[in-house]
Amino acid sequence: MRRNLALSLVLILAAAGNAFAGSEGRMTGKIVDAATKKPIPNATLKVEAIEGKNLKVDGKVKADGSFALMLIDATIRYKYIVAAPGYDTREEVIKLKIGENATRDFELYKAGTSPGAAPAAGGVAPVPAKADPAVTAYNEGAALANAQDYDGAIKKFEEAVAAKPNLTAGWIALAKTTFRQKQHAKAIVAANKVLEIDDSDTEMLSILAQSYAATGDKANAAKVQAKLPKNAGALYNDAAKLINSGDDAAAEKLLKQAVDADAAFAMAHYQLGMIYVRTGKSAEAKAALSKYLELEPNGSEAATAKEMMGYLK
Repeated sequence: MRRNLALSLVLILAAAGNAFAGSEGRMTGKIVDAATKKPIPNATLKVEAIEGKNLKVDGKVKADGSFALMLIDATIRYKYIVAAPGYDTREEVIKLKIGENATRDFELYKAGTSPGAAPAAGGVAPVPAKADPAVTAYNEGAALANAQDYDGAIKKFEEAVAAKPNLTAGWIALAKTTFRQKQHAKAIVAANKVLEIDDSDTEMLSILAQSYAATGDKANAAKVQAKLPKNAGALYNDAAKLINSGDDAAAEKLLKQAVDADAAFAMAHYQLGMIYVRTGKSAEAKAALSKYLELEPNGSEAATAKEMMGYLK
């Protein structure tokens, strides 16, 4: 019986992780002059799906050329159209990885000087830029993080942002990894860097609020917490990311807020129940799973919830 219970728990935990697998992808970076590497004012970034769906996104490009882009479906390819007055328009097809926080700078050439275009009289076509060492360090850090060498990943992400302070994806990765390792002072710095570019990033706000709280800075924790959305769905999504990163304690707090905001949010009750199962809180687990079954007696996780209820004392 003990063996069967252990096997059931392993299978259920695996299913819970898969339930949180999203399909979004993100990209941050800058639009710069290919020759001077300076930001291009008045640049535009448009993204169009080229397969499967009719999706179009206008990227928000700031005065310093930086942009932050989120695609709700990273399972398909998109055409990126980058333009600015006085420059050749650049079009490129890119496929992001699901859940990826990619970094990418787009370089535009003065009108008529793009590689492959006929050079101006007496001129020479520019040479493509060399590989960016900051991006190389970031990619090495991502590989280490995927191999669960988080301390090694942190060093690489720090190297990446030191080489390129505007590397938003590097700051995002650094915030997540240092938060996971409970290096809250570093997480605060990194999350604030991201929020300077996108002050509505709920994941960074969540990391910032919890890191302030962990360092005893209750005043700043409360200020940041007030900026977090009270929408149950947003809270649930943030909790999902925390569960995927192995932080059940932080996810539990957000799921409680989600059910407070919407008592009929069945899946929030279910995931809260599964956290209590994993942390050995049988009474709380039974209450949460019972609530889920009350709300969705024939829901997608009803069979799992009923089975688990049978093991709880």
